[in-house]
Amino acid sequence: MSTIQPVIVTAHHDVLRDFYTKLFGAQEVSRVPEEGPVFYLGLRIGDTDLGLVARDDAGDGAAPRILLSIGVDDVDETLGRVTALGGSVGGGPTDMPWGQRVAHIKDPDGNPLNLTQPVPAP
Repeated sequence: MSTIQPVIVTAHHDVLRDFYTKLFGAQEVSRVPEEGPVFYLGLRIGDTDLGLVARDDAGDGAAPRILLSIGVDDVDETLGRVTALGGSVGGGPTDMPWGQRVAHIKDPDGNPLNLTQPVPAP
């Protein structure tokens, strides 16, 4: 997985998946959940990962449409330095069922970022 991953927020996973697959040869590499309505779809184009996240209101301008998901060694430690550097904390950290610890932040310009790290298997 890439250290920094662009993630597109969309109400149309199928349309974007087909666009990136047919235009750039993207391969689907992950899906959460594996069954039922998709929340996250992971694509790989060459050596780059691209995520698609489901959000029903993504087309109305109320939600950000793209964010960066940044892998760090320690989400909790990194989160503790965000506000001192001019950013803001939106939520987390939370251990997610797909095996990542995630915190939601914004950079000083208000751009959304996810801080992520793998959660060790029990």
